[in-house]
Formats: sequence, C-alpha cells, structure tokens
Amino acid sequence: LSKSVQCILIIAFSYSANINMDLYGSGNDDLQKKVLQSLKKGIEYFHSINIKGGYVYFYTPDMKEKWGEGSTDDSTIEVQPPGTPAVGLSFLRAYKATGDESFLKYARETAEALIKGQNKFGGWDHKIYFNGKGKKPVVSLDDNQSQSAIRFLIAVDQTMKDEALHQAVIKALDMMLKAQLPQGGWPHKYPQQGNYHDYATFNDSGINRCIDVMMDAYRFYKDDRYYRSLVRVGNYILISQLPPPQPGWAQQYNEFLQPAWARPFEPPSVCPVVTLNNLNSLMDIFQVTGNDTLLFPFTDAMQWVKDVKMPNGKWPRFAELNTNKPLFYDRGRIRRESIEKLSPERFTGYGYEQDLSELLNTTEMRYEKMKTDRLGKFKKIQENIPSRENLMEKKSELEKKLMAIIQSQDEKGRWITKNEKYKQGIPNKAWNGEYIIKDRISSAVFNKNTNILCEYISICAQIDKMGSVK
Repeated sequence: LSKSVQCILIIAFSYSANINMDLYGSGNDDLQKKVLQSLKKGIEYFHSINIKGGYVYFYTPDMKEKWGEGSTDDSTIEVQPPGTPAVGLSFLRAYKATGDESFLKYARETAEALIKGQNKFGGWDHKIYFNGKGKKPVVSLDDNQSQSAIRFLIAVDQTMKDEALHQAVIKALDMMLKAQLPQGGWPHKYPQQGNYHDYATFNDSGINRCIDVMMDAYRFYKDDRYYRSLVRVGNYILISQLPPPQPGWAQQYNEFLQPAWARPFEPPSVCPVVTLNNLNSLMDIFQVTGNDTLLFPFTDAMQWVKDVKMPNGKWPRFAELNTNKPLFYDRGRIRRESIEKLSPERFTGYGYEQDLSELLNTTEMRYEKMKTDRLGKFKKIQENIPSRENLMEKKSELEKKLMAIIQSQDEKGRWITKNEKYKQGIPNKAWNGEYIIKDRISSAVFNKNTNILCEYISICAQIDKMGSVK
C-alpha cells in the first residue's frame, strides 16, 4: 500500500492504536508530527488530572485548587460545559481523527463517570458529587448541562457497543420525553419545583439544546417518539412568538404563554438573542419535518431584531414589553436606568448588552439558502464536499494557529493560562468587585486547542485521500 492509503486506513478504520508519524504526506511533515505529538501530550496530561473520570473548569498548576461553579474538591465534577461531557467529546474527536485507542478509552472513562452520576430521573444537575453530599436529585436543563451529557453519551454509543452505556442513553432520552411540557417546551428543571424553574425556558438556549438532543436521538435511533417530540416543540416555538410590533420571543414563559419573571434580574421581556436562537431551531426542525409553517415567523422576527439594535452597535438582552427600551436589573428586581448604574456583580456577570452581528448574519444567510433550496424533509441536503483547494486553504489558516498552540504547551503537555483573574466569591453574597489573580489550567482552553489539532489532522487525511485517487 502507498503511504497515503496507509494513512487513510489508520484514520478511517482505526486499525492501529499508535500513530506512525511518517505516514502523513500532504505538505509539512514536520508540522504534522508536532501536531500529533502535541495532541498526544495534551490529552495524556489532561486525562491524568481526571476526578474519577470527570473534570471541572479550572485547576491551579499545582492541583491544590480546583473550580467549577464555585470552588470544588476531589470528589466533585462539573457536568456543565466546558466540564466533563465537553472534555469527553474532545477525547472522542481525537480518537476519530487519529485512531488512537487510548483516546477512546479515556472517552469511555468519562462516559462512565457521567453514568455513575446519572440520577434516578435519568438526568444530571450541574455537578456530580461522588461523596454523596449533593442535594435532592434534580434534572437541570440550564446551561446545556443534562443536554451536553446526553449528546456525549449518544456519540460514544455510536462509536462502541456497550449495553450499560446504551441503557443510560435510553434512560436519559425517556426522561427528556417525560420532562417535555404539555405545550411542547421544556422547563428549566425537572421534576416540578413549584417556582420559575417550571417555566418553559429559552434562557441560555435551554429549549434549543433540548432540541439538539432530540435531533440526535431521532437521527441515530429512528424512534418516532423523538420525531413527535420535535414536532411538538416546533409548534411551541410558533405559538410562543409574541405578536407584532414585537414578534420575538421571551426568555421564559408561564403556562399561559406569558413572558414571566425568573430570577430577580431576569424580567418579562422580549429577547433578541433568544429570537435568533429560536429561528435557527425552527430551521433545524424544518430540515427534519419539512413543515413550511416553521419558516413563517422568520421575516417579521428578523426585522424586529434589526430594529432594536442600540446606538452603540449592540443589542439589549432584554427589550421592554411594548416599548423596546433596554432593561437593566439588579438583584431584588431593582431597575437601573443604564448599564453603568448596575452593581459590579451584574455589570460584569451578565450580558445585558450583546454583540449579535455574527449570529444575525449567519442566521439570515442560512435562511436565504434554505428558502431557495427548500432543504426540508422531502429534499435531501446535498453534502458539501470541499475541494482540494478549499481544504488547502483551510489547512493554511489552521497552520497560523497551530504554532501558537504548540509553543504555548509546556513539557508536561499543559496549556497554562498565566495571571488569569477570577471573581472572589463569597457564598450567598453579591460579588463585591474584587478579583484573585492566579495561573490556571482551563478545560475550555484544552477543548479549544485539541479540537483545532484534531481538525488539522483530519484535513491532512482528506487531502492525502484526494491525492491517492487516480
């Protein structure tokens, strides 16, 4: 076999646990070797700091301090990205890019940590306490917590056969069906809490990430229950759109389809970022169902988003009902006249003003293509196979980032963020504006860097494959 064909076999079929650095032949062999070495070192190190198979957000280089949602310990891991599921997905991507079986083993260990922490309802809160000190079990659909765990487990379930893993996935998906509200949305938490957690919640993309879960579930398991779930939530997005002249969506709704208060700084309002997220979710569901009605809200909603752009070039997180005036709230439902009047906690800790330019543009372009090509249920989406020229261009773009990633990695395989500042939190008290400065190792940085390295390896393999075709 030629060198390029050998490379393809290793990447595509994972015949070898060890990567032969000399197999790559699409240009800069030395850089490709360094990329593989960096990926291997980075993953080996990060795996070495696992907590019973799971991960938190930040670590000091000496491992004496760890943070997730607040400080943590050696018996607690984070479910919310960039914690455990996100790190596990990085391991899985590395396995798929290289065929290194050790990376799959680490992904499986991460999945096992999540399975151990899966509660009796079938989901997760934002932390897993292996020492049993956690509160009453609850499923959190906030901040992509249970959703990211389920999607990661589904991805592993597609990669390897393991009955315990598969049953954990089915238990989680059964929970998602039970948690879906009668009108079609999903709550902030499940089961019922007797407060705003019971409301249908778009805040922090809660319902949108639930849709992602059900999209994966239907794609891989072909169960009509997941299809019907998508139909229901698509209908819910339609009926929860507010009427003109504010045809957008709120962060959360009560059972009467009214925008409702959540936390004291989250008022009933119309939300531009929620509106754009919901338009994208409607297009996602349209691609599955082919229901043209799902595209009807687009024109009015998009125009409203454009109209509420502020003079400073940003968008308000909350636009007041009936007036579109930006809303700024502190704890205690204390309304402030401007963002500058907010307390330090709210001024720095909440995106009251947001730059939505990129999301706005990509949403609009996606809609125009979908509308033109009618990419719904009855017409398959044409696979966009990049040309060799496109791949070479992307490879060149990545090479500009690679050396910075490789050079910033130390001999142990760590990427250490120097002099990072973080808030000095006091339990049950508002932040006073003081920061602590420390070096730290970040799960988010690890995930970002490993994903860039994996993308480069995959592109090199695609280029080699093209070169081997006569």
